[in-house]
Amino acid sequence: MTATLRIVLDQVTSPTDPDLAVASAQLARALIDTAPAGCEVAALIPAAPASDVEDLQHRLPGLSAVDRAALPSRRLAAAWQVGVPAGAGGGLIHSPTLMAPLVRHDRAHDHDQTIVTLWDLDAWEHPGEHPRTSVAWQKGMLRRAARYADAVIVPTHAAAARVGELANLGERIRVMSGAAPADFRVPADEVGRRRELGIPEGCLLVSGSAAPSTGLGVAFEAIARHGGDLPIVVIDAPEGGEPAIADLAAAAGVPERRLHVRTALAPVDRAAVFGGAVTFLAPSTRTHFPWRVVEALRLGVPLVAAGSDVHREVIVDGGVIVEPDDVDAFAAAIGAALGSAEAAERLGVLAADRGRAFSWAGAAERVWQLHADL
Repeated sequence: MTATLRIVLDQVTSPTDPDLAVASAQLARALIDTAPAGCEVAALIPAAPASDVEDLQHRLPGLSAVDRAALPSRRLAAAWQVGVPAGAGGGLIHSPTLMAPLVRHDRAHDHDQTIVTLWDLDAWEHPGEHPRTSVAWQKGMLRRAARYADAVIVPTHAAAARVGELANLGERIRVMSGAAPADFRVPADEVGRRRELGIPEGCLLVSGSAAPSTGLGVAFEAIARHGGDLPIVVIDAPEGGEPAIADLAAAAGVPERRLHVRTALAPVDRAAVFGGAVTFLAPSTRTHFPWRVVEALRLGVPLVAAGSDVHREVIVDGGVIVEPDDVDAFAAAIGAALGSAEAAERLGVLAADRGRAFSWAGAAERVWQLHADL
């Protein structure tokens, strides 16, 4: 008898978050590749045209089936928020996000299982930085998970401790980290890609927006105090958020001529930008999975990060960690990282060594084991 694990792939067919879209596809591919004997992987998606199904099967060869729910993405999210299954059915369901039919089911007799994933706690820690509807949906789905999920996966032990305070989940909280895309590497045409994007060589790279939780203001102040003249590249800026970031940089004393702001980039373009960076700065202290930090580690880019619980757990000895909001310490760490070729090379080796700890294949194997244990 074949056991079918259905993975919810709404972020692949109807993406709202680029990182979750990539993570969902990467995990699905890894689950297919690591499926134990007698197991297969199917997709569960919102209502979609046949062309979307064909595209998904092309992107993820090896899917045994693509099951479509009765409602399109937004309506399905609303239905699942209030406990309407909307034709999702039962069986083994794994969601790379909180998006899942969290309803009463019988694990013991019907062998139904539902596992969801929570990548960040912004809805609880920084609700003012996000739309109210999004915050309400996240909080509502965690409440449903506390009632009906067989397990809730979080990416770090730091997040697990915090989630344990927010919801009565007991031992159902499991820690499984994400990873950079399996094919994430600096492309052979990196120089051409950076030229096309207008990204200068030898830059200080940082990811974020003008929202306080990203710590971008701290990074700008540290860069200004460091006193160098390297170009600064900000990636992952929200659409229309460039002027606010420029204002934040100007307030910190960073000249406009040094600043280059870009919105979300495709992974291959992002890898090209990392390839031209001399240091990656990670000033955020959010309780979230630091996707860009893991990508910097994967590519061996020297790293300077704020000492949050998340960063200490993810980076370990793969970069320089300074006290949060300590601008002088951040500036000194930047100076040390850029002080010599030997220092940069050492930090790059440490980053690459740590980066090998994260893989989607490893995550998929732990997912299979978790479902088996349940």
